[in-house]
Amino acid sequence: MTLQDCYKAMGADYDEVFGRLRSERLIQKFVLRFPDDGSFNLLESSLASGDIGEAFRAAHTIKGVCQNLGFTDLGQSSSALTEALRSGTPAPNTNELLEKVRQDYKVTMDAIRAFQASLA
Repeated sequence: MTLQDCYKAMGADYDEVFGRLRSERLIQKFVLRFPDDGSFNLLESSLASGDIGEAFRAAHTIKGVCQNLGFTDLGQSSSALTEALRSGTPAPNTNELLEKVRQDYKVTMDAIRAFQASLA
């Protein structure tokens, strides 16, 4: 699997991120670090405990990382969740938005893991 295949599998925009970073090696470095980011787990635990402020920060971090790496689908869903949490009170559709983030996160992680496995 190539890095471009990985991006395609996760619903991401490789050309956009390459246009900014101009180095496949740099993109690969950041993509392979993504699974180590704890923001998704923080998002889930914060929402479960009712800490909306911390959940907002975690969703916002995911959104930012996705924008930087061109992870389009996960970036869009985490952006929608970020906006739903911005006021400090969960929006009525927060659970649905969280489920979409979960789905997009799984697709993203599955693609990255497949890419990692192809490097071994």
